[in-house]
Amino acid sequence: MAAPPDMQALRDDLERLAAGLGFSALGVADIALGEDEAHLRRWLEAGRHGEMHYMARHGMRRARPAELKPGTLRVISVRMDYWPADAAPAEQILADPERAYVSRYALGRDYHKILRNRLQDFADRIEARIGAFGYRVFVDSGPVLEKALARGAGLGWIGKHTNLIARDAGSWFFLGELYTDLPLPADGAGGNHCGSCEACIPACPTGAIVAPYQLDARRCISYLTIELAGSIPEEFRPLLGNRIYGCDDCQLVCPWNKFAQAAAHPDLRQVRHGLDAASLPELFAWDAAEFEERLRGSAIRRIGHERWLRNIAVALGNGAPTPEARAALMARRTYPSALVREHVEWALARLAARADGAAADDLKGPRGAAD
Repeated sequence: MAAPPDMQALRDDLERLAAGLGFSALGVADIALGEDEAHLRRWLEAGRHGEMHYMARHGMRRARPAELKPGTLRVISVRMDYWPADAAPAEQILADPERAYVSRYALGRDYHKILRNRLQDFADRIEARIGAFGYRVFVDSGPVLEKALARGAGLGWIGKHTNLIARDAGSWFFLGELYTDLPLPADGAGGNHCGSCEACIPACPTGAIVAPYQLDARRCISYLTIELAGSIPEEFRPLLGNRIYGCDDCQLVCPWNKFAQAAAHPDLRQVRHGLDAASLPELFAWDAAEFEERLRGSAIRRIGHERWLRNIAVALGNGAPTPEARAALMARRTYPSALVREHVEWALARLAARADGAAADDLKGPRGAAD
């Protein structure tokens, strides 16, 4: 009969195995998430999950790893950096209303497959070392409190914007988990280092960070452009600016991101199809087949062509009333989708009002001129 594996020796070896697969950090968390479960319950009861009905449907399993994967004793949490250092500067694109802003995490290939494959390789290497063991891989693919577990594994702290922050890497990274029945030594959480800084709260364009450590997803641009299937509430449309997929504003102002590490994985480092600086009319002209072809292997593809057009229509309406913007919108005015048509009409009305305002200003002449 084989001797049971030495858990401390295995724990000492895990970081070497993870580093060999491109993970930038690893930690081991206990599965006790009582305080986080209470926070999740309050968040759901307040309805802050919006139309993400799966959040309520999964209930408290999200905070109870052993219910999701029976036999789980520990969770191995890993980080992988994704900051696309070669992409056009985020602030530069946000300041250009004719360009489309895509969240930095979605400029390369879909992280789900990259991390999942690497985590499976990681589990295979553990198995080669100690023999068969119980585990399950998660990469944003199940009811998992990944940030709470990563905090419990010592990989960072949950900031006031509710993202995980690491002192040595900021917050531009993905997380993945390996639920396991191995009784590994747990690392334990570190401290919170946000201090008195609240730069992320006023930076949120829609006021989604309603208080430190409290996010109302219903106001979040990432929710509105990705998770929300229907009409974007009109009160938020002007606040989206040129953000067509996700939002990074709270991370862009976080001082800890001066320590962010550039993506090492080539599929995360490389920007695909010029999405870091593409023009809005150019992207709005993609038909459904072109959308599917160009975004195959991208996280963006999951929102579908209809939501893609909806989002870009809003961005066009928030821009300058150029002939190109108006022509792009007019070309979709009779689009089969009522959702798209609604947002196109809203955008055209916005451009018309802006053009009328500019014309009125021209008629007034320079300030101070005689009547």
